[in-house]
Parts: sequence; structure tokens; C-alpha cells
Amino acid sequence: MTISVILPTYNRSNCLAAAINSVLTQSHQDLELIVVDDASTEDVESVVRSFSDHRISYVRRARNGGAAAARNTGLCHAKGEYIAFQDSDDLWLPGKLQKQFALFSKMPGHVGVVIGAKIVYGRDNQRNYGSGRVAYDPPPEGRLSLDDDQLGRLLTQNRISLQNALFRKDCFPDAEWFDVCARANEDWDFAIRLAQHTSIYEDIEPVVLGFISRDSISINRRREIIGLLRILKKNRQVLCGRKEQRSLMLIDVARYFYTAGKTRSAVKFLTAALGDYPRHMHLIGTIAVGKLFKRRPQRPIA
Repeated sequence: MTISVILPTYNRSNCLAAAINSVLTQSHQDLELIVVDDASTEDVESVVRSFSDHRISYVRRARNGGAAAARNTGLCHAKGEYIAFQDSDDLWLPGKLQKQFALFSKMPGHVGVVIGAKIVYGRDNQRNYGSGRVAYDPPPEGRLSLDDDQLGRLLTQNRISLQNALFRKDCFPDAEWFDVCARANEDWDFAIRLAQHTSIYEDIEPVVLGFISRDSISINRRREIIGLLRILKKNRQVLCGRKEQRSLMLIDVARYFYTAGKTRSAVKFLTAALGDYPRHMHLIGTIAVGKLFKRRPQRPIA
């Protein structure tokens, strides 16, 4: 059964060959690898052409659009019945595709996604970054169950790293899976929308080695918050009935604005968060509640 593997890249020609090789040497050989060059300034094409493998194709975007746009471009070219994503700075472990494909054969028909875990080098599970730190992501103790309220769980924690997953191509109704306006947290946004259409099976065994680099999106806190704000805006209807989850998101935004010195904005989001779910008062941590609420309360978020 053909699996379409989509690998977006912007520059990173120094590590791209290793990422490609980890795909082409998989024990499941019935695959196509679509490398999407997101208008790199480096000579990415020569790296791709150095592989004499008929299963690999190179697609170059005329303009840089970010990872979400590059993945959508790859989806337009995908011919397989299953979809997998690789990142240009990560390595798939041997047997990744074969193991996840085999898991599908044991799943009920409503399961459209199988996910695994990733060993991440360069940060720990508390999101402290630096060499020598290692994380197991997502943490196995929070494993998704098929019996869970999966949408509710994913509203508070994204457990889907795209490169850890294998998708049925028909698991999502839209041709474009990812929000091209989001430069971070687009995978979380997709996970929330995905859970409204299909069920997800999570296996806790690692299938990927991930590496935090200086240009990794995951260490850009500002971009992450912009992505989170888009999630809040795009999922208003869903979140209206899930005040507890919405409150947690708003607290995260408030923490960012407070640490960035934007107290007025922090008050606005904190007021909305506690208005949704007052029991979260104990979770606000470093936000100085007494000091903040001496200011005039801001209009709650719609």
C-alpha cells in the first residue's frame, strides 16, 4: 500500500540528506517521498537530486510560505492512500512506517490516524532548552485512549507531532489540511480540527528522533502565541461549550503577555480566562494577580 511522505524544507541542506535517507531506508518500501522546497536560498535541489531513487520527487515553491503552506503543496502532489510527514532536521527510526501501517490493520474503521512518540534532543520535558537535555514527547503518562473525549484532550494538549504520525488520506475532508496564516502551532490547530472528523490511536513507542536547532519553530514563543490566538479565533464555536479548555488557553496567552511586559493585554486575557472558569485561579502561577487587578478590568474576549 503506497504511503506518500511529505518533507517540507527551507534551507537546512546540511541535515536534509540524513532526513531523506531515514525515509528511503524504511522497511516499508512502497512509498513516494515528496520534498517540498519552500523557496530556499540554499541549493536544496542538488541535495535531493543526489539520491538516485525513483520514489523521490522534488517540488519547489515560487515563494516562501512556511511549513503549513509547504505541507499543503505536498498534499496536492500526493498519490498514496496514506500520508506521512517528515521534517528536514529529524530522523525516522527504522521500521517506523511498517509498525504504524501494521497497527492500522488492528484498528476499527473509524480510526484515521496512528501516532507514536519522539525522542527530542535539545530540550527536556519541562521545555528547558540546551545541549544535553532530552525529552520524551508526548509524555507516555498522558496517552490518548480511543475511549477518551479526544477533542477535549487535544484542546489542552497537542499530542500529535506530524512526523510521528501516519494518516489515512481520507481522514480529513479538506484538500488543504494546514492553516497557511499560522507560522507556529499549525499542527495543533490541525489536530483540533482533525479530532472532529476521525479517531486517533496513540502508541507510546518512539518512532522519531527530533533535534532542536536555533531556527526551530518550537523555540519561538511569540510565533507560538500568535498560532494559539488563531486557534482561539477559529474554534470559537467549539470552545463556547468547553469553557475549561478555553480558560487554559487564555491563561497561556496571559502568561506570555505578562512576561513580555504587556500588562494591559495580560489583564484582558486573564480576566476572560477566570470568567470562563474561576477554578483556574490556582494555575496562574507567575502572574501577579493582586497587582494586575488593581487596574480597571478589560472587556472580556468575545
